Amino acid sequence: MAAQWIRMFRGLEGLFCVYKPPGVPWKHVRNSVETNLLKGINDLPAQPAPQAVRFLPGTVEGNGGPTGLTLSAASVPVLASHPLVLGVGSGNKEVDHLHKTAVSRDYTLEGEFGFATDDFSHIGRVIERTTYEHITQDKLERVLAMLQGVNQKTLLKYSNVDMRSQEAYEMAVSGSLGPDGKSAPILTGLRCIRFRPPHFTLEVQCINETQRYLRRVVHEIGLELRSTAVCKGVRRTRDGVFSLQDALTRHRWTAADITRAVRRYQDSKKHGQVSHTQIQGSTVEPTMENTNSSNQQNEISEGTAVSDNVAIPIYSENFSS
Repeated sequence: MAAQWIRMFRGLEGLFCVYKPPGVPWKHVRNSVETNLLKGINDLPAQPAPQAVRFLPGTVEGNGGPTGLTLSAASVPVLASHPLVLGVGSGNKEVDHLHKTAVSRDYTLEGEFGFATDDFSHIGRVIERTTYEHITQDKLERVLAMLQGVNQKTLLKYSNVDMRSQEAYEMAVSGSLGPDGKSAPILTGLRCIRFRPPHFTLEVQCINETQRYLRRVVHEIGLELRSTAVCKGVRRTRDGVFSLQDALTRHRWTAADITRAVRRYQDSKKHGQVSHTQIQGSTVEPTMENTNSSNQQNEISEGTAVSDNVAIPIYSENFSS
């Protein structure tokens, strides 16, 4: 029985990712996951707490009341082994390492031509309206290619690798070429996957991005096309080693499912499957959520919930905090 508790605790030490429903703050997601984890652990067969002998003080009663003190032996539970006492897992250290590593993330950005706002989102204060009938998909793709070329030069600048070396060639082929240390936000992939003016959808791969940076990318694309554009929604489809298929939906926020997800991540590390991946189509298409004005100062890196036992990279459909 004790071995079952030990396996459960050890199985929860690691990383896993969950799918955040639209409009739900990531803190609520974290609290729900923690509650389900505790429920799953408490549903295990209870292990009797070990007993220890303690000498407890008492009084000697006389005719006129207490006449003195005495000690009597008693068996009491050892609180250090009580099932409600939880330990801290190793997931926090791993998620800290994940943030310090320049991993790339994939996003789907929804944009709309025709107006500009003060915060680059469609819910901001409108500061300009423009025409967009002259914009074609061919023109849009030329602008995207130009932006990707500029960012490719920035990536080489921060990579601190001799571009004429064999090392640089192998890193480029494997997709692991990235900045050496902290860098400015960099786009490593950018393409249009839907064009229905005034609406368009972009698929983006980037490093060290922030919320404002992604919105500004859409804004600058509009300016390059002699128009304006705002960002209407964002969906994260990959965060480093975690893809959208790895994200646990709400009905799978259970101790058993989380333990299996952590085990898959640990197995992928053992077999050397943790690497950068390229933008690709996703078979899972959750509903796109609009940006939320109540948290527009938060950065995307805040979408990682850290609990006492596990660290949870959360796939956000918007910039909810």
